[in-house]
Amino acid sequence: MFEPLLHALPLVLEWHNLLSWIGGTVMGVIIGALPGISATMGISVLIPLTFGMDPLIALGMMAGIYNGAMYGGAIPAILLRIPGTPAAIATVFDGYPMAQKGQAGWALQVACSSSALGGMASAVALMTLAPPLAAVALLFGPAETFWVAMFGLASIAVLLGDQPLKGLLSACLGLLIGTVGIDQVSGHERFTFDTISLVGGLHVVVLLTGLFALPPALAMAEHAVMRGASGSQLRIGKTGRLFAGWRLLWRTWIRAAIIGIIVGIVPGTGGNVAALVSYNEAKRASRNPEEFGRGTPLGVAAAECANNADNAAAMIPALTLGVPGSVVAAVILGGLTVHGLQPGPGLFRDSADVVYGFMIQMFLTSVLLFAFGGYLGSRLFVQVLRVPPVLLVPMIIALCVIGSYAINNSMFDVYLMLFFGFLGHLLERMNYPLAPAVLGLVLGPYAETSLRLALRISGGDATVLVTRPLSLAVALLTLAILVYPLARACLGNRGKAEEGA
Repeated sequence: MFEPLLHALPLVLEWHNLLSWIGGTVMGVIIGALPGISATMGISVLIPLTFGMDPLIALGMMAGIYNGAMYGGAIPAILLRIPGTPAAIATVFDGYPMAQKGQAGWALQVACSSSALGGMASAVALMTLAPPLAAVALLFGPAETFWVAMFGLASIAVLLGDQPLKGLLSACLGLLIGTVGIDQVSGHERFTFDTISLVGGLHVVVLLTGLFALPPALAMAEHAVMRGASGSQLRIGKTGRLFAGWRLLWRTWIRAAIIGIIVGIVPGTGGNVAALVSYNEAKRASRNPEEFGRGTPLGVAAAECANNADNAAAMIPALTLGVPGSVVAAVILGGLTVHGLQPGPGLFRDSADVVYGFMIQMFLTSVLLFAFGGYLGSRLFVQVLRVPPVLLVPMIIALCVIGSYAINNSMFDVYLMLFFGFLGHLLERMNYPLAPAVLGLVLGPYAETSLRLALRISGGDATVLVTRPLSLAVALLTLAILVYPLARACLGNRGKAEEGA
C-alpha cells in the first residue's frame, strides 16, 4: 500500500500540481462561503474547464474544492445564520449563538481546525481501506460488475431523499440518456435521430454542468438579492490561539471523525447527515447537554469534523466499485470519466499514480485548511460575503457556456447544457434528486456492457447472474436496498393505523 503512495507523492508535489490543489482549496473556501453555491456546483463548473488538463491536476483542483467548500460553508453559518452548504446546517446551531456572544473568531477557528482534522482522518481511511477493497473487487466478473453497478444505482436513488420513487425515476432518466449514441456491443446507432452530434452520445460534462451548475444560478436569479452582507454582520471580533482549547475538544473530534467516515462510506448519505448524527451524539455524550444550542464550541466541532470526515470516505466505494457515497462523489466520478478513467479495481492497476495521488491530495488539502484558521484567514474569506449574489449569476452562466462549448467546439453542446439546466431546475422544484441521473449516465453503459458480456459468455443463460456466490450476494443486497423503503413505508402506515385505533 505504501509503495504506490510514495511513488505518487513526488508527482503531487510538482509545482503545477501544487498550484492546482492549493488554488482549488482557496476556491473551495470561497465557493462554500457563498450561500447557494455548493461544492457540487463548484466542481460541476470546474470539470469542463479541466478538459485537456493532466488528470492529476484536475483531480487536485476537485479535491481542494471539495474539502475547502465544506469548511467555507461554516463561515456564513456562523456569522449570518445561513448555511453556505447543506453540510453546514448543524454548524448553525451553536456557531451563530457563539457569534452573538462575541466569539465569532473563536467559532471560525474551531470550525477550521475541526474541518481539517476530519478531512485528514477521512483521507487516511481512504488510503487504508480503498486498496484492499479494490483487490477484492478484482475477483468480480461481468455478472458481479453488473450487480455492483445496479447496487450503486439503487442505493443512490433510494437512499437519497424521502421519496424513493422519484429517485428511481431520476436514475431511469440517466439510464435513458446513456443509451444515446452508438451501441458499444453491436455498433448500431440508438436514439440519434439522424443527428451527427448525437452519434458519440451525450457527454457527461454537458449533463453535469446542466444539472448541477445552472439550476443554482437560476435560483439565485429568481431571488435577485441585490446586496451582500454588511460590515457589521461580518465583524468577527478577537480570535483566540489556534490550539487553545484542544484538550476540551479531542473526544468530540474522535467521535465525529468515526461517525463521518462510516456515514461517508454508506451510499446516498452525505455530509449533512454525518454532521447531524455527530451533533446529536455529541449532545447525548455531553455532561452538560443543555449548553448545546446556546453557543458551545463542542457543537461546532462535532458538526464540522463530521461533515469533512465524510469527504474522502465517500470516495472509497466510488473509486473501487463505482458506487459514490455522496452527491459530490457522484460528480467526481463524472470528472474521472471525462479524463478517461473508469472507476473500479482497474483504476488502481492501470492508473495507480493518479488514484494514489488523488488520495494524497485529499489529505494535503485538509492540512492546508489549518492555514485559513488564523487571524488573516478568518478575516480574508469572510469578505466574499459582501458580493451581491445577483452578480454571480452571469459569471456562472458564462462559465457554463464556455465550458460546454470547449468540449467539442460545438454550439449543440451548449444548447444541450441549457436544456438540461432548465430541466434540472424544474426537477429540483418538484423535489426530484439529480444525482441518480448523473450516476445513471455514468454507470448505465458500464452495467449494460457487463450484462451483455455475461450473457454472451454463458450462451444466453440468465442464471449466470446469480449462480456464483459473490454475484448472488450483491444481487440480494440490491434487492434489499429496493425493498427497504417499501418495508419502512408499510411499517409506518401500520404504526399510524394502530395509533388511530
